[in-house]
Amino acid sequence: MSGKYKVGENEIPHFVTFSVVGWIDVFSREQYKEIMVESLQYCQQQKGLVLHAWVIMTNHVHLIISSNTNKLENIVRDLKKYTSKQIIKAIQENNSESRKEWMLNIFSYTGQGNSNNKDYQFWKQDYHPIELNTTEKIQQRLNYLHENPVRSGLVWEPWHYKYSSAIDYYSNEHGLLKIEYL
Repeated sequence: MSGKYKVGENEIPHFVTFSVVGWIDVFSREQYKEIMVESLQYCQQQKGLVLHAWVIMTNHVHLIISSNTNKLENIVRDLKKYTSKQIIKAIQENNSESRKEWMLNIFSYTGQGNSNNKDYQFWKQDYHPIELNTTEKIQQRLNYLHENPVRSGLVWEPWHYKYSSAIDYYSNEHGLLKIEYL
């Protein structure tokens, strides 16, 4: 659910953020980032997701998305539900995950307090969609999204970060996911 913020017109790009409960740095592991990438690809191919820009940070994901065929809130709901199950399963099965018990305890504790979950809660409930209906809003959010890994000290330049669309916007190369430029 998106709280008080609602998706406007599905065809208009929206900036959304998914945050991991407790701001746990789950995506510091490449294995879990790859689950997110594969899930985004699936939504592009099967659910009508149009991905304009993206970045996977250590504990949250920023996307600029739209859809010409489906409601964004349905795509986001399905994406969050699927990725939460797959990432929790990957954590449970990862024998080399030193933080396994700690993370699963937090996901379990958070899930118990939310009637929408059976066992675990991975993502925070909301995703705060912001309709990008002006050139100024689009440029501001693109810059914010692509500069996020630089501000976090992960890379020196936005296009050096593997899990982002910055390379698509700053060079003639293509990143891990197909994007539709804004």
